Amino acid sequence: MKQPLIECDRLSVDLGGVRVLDGVTLSVGDGDFLGLVGPNGGGKTTLLRVILGLERFSAGRVRVFGGLPGSSPGRIGYVPQRLFFDREFPISVRDLVMMGRLSKKKLFQHYNRLDRELVDEAIHQAGIERLVERRIGDLSGGELQRTLIARALAGEPELLLLDEPTASIDPQMKTTIYDLIERLKERLTIVLVTHDTAIISRYVTKIATLNGTLELHQPDSTSCRPFEWLPGKIPLY
Repeated sequence: MKQPLIECDRLSVDLGGVRVLDGVTLSVGDGDFLGLVGPNGGGKTTLLRVILGLERFSAGRVRVFGGLPGSSPGRIGYVPQRLFFDREFPISVRDLVMMGRLSKKKLFQHYNRLDRELVDEAIHQAGIERLVERRIGDLSGGELQRTLIARALAGEPELLLLDEPTASIDPQMKTTIYDLIERLKERLTIVLVTHDTAIISRYVTKIATLNGTLELHQPDSTSCRPFEWLPGKIPLY
């Protein structure tokens, strides 16, 4: 039996004297597509930060690829909810995607032909070829999110963490991003934080609600659809 990529056992996190996560137990296996839903402030982003090794936990146990969080950065791709940057800073889409290769490089090591080929492939997968020379400050919200997904893919991840990648973008662009994610699930393990509960039902293999504590909802094996909502169990936030 394969070891889960992510294991959380009775995980708790305290921030500023407030318990944000309380006794969270979760397992994400190879090939899973987990949808993580819940209200703002429920701890979804905090959980991703713990998995990445960016947030310390107060109690419990966490393993990522069998090791401590933060010990396998080259195996994880992360797409944040927001990217804070100076919109006048002259960095192009290609340059930003190329930054996804940094986890594979040693200090002061130059990019090589393989790096450029993998960046071109990530750009193609994200469908942003026409944007490569654009400055990131000139991108729309949806274009920027696709660029951030390409940056994550350039690092050749095995696990992809997406923190509300469709927040604050128009419905048409939202659909194209979910179509992209659907293609990626064929070869990646994905954890997706979202408020789009009605949309993700046709994409995910399992879903969890998180509001300090976590409740996991398994798909209905008797249904012909990828995931069957459990009536009265999944709140629409």
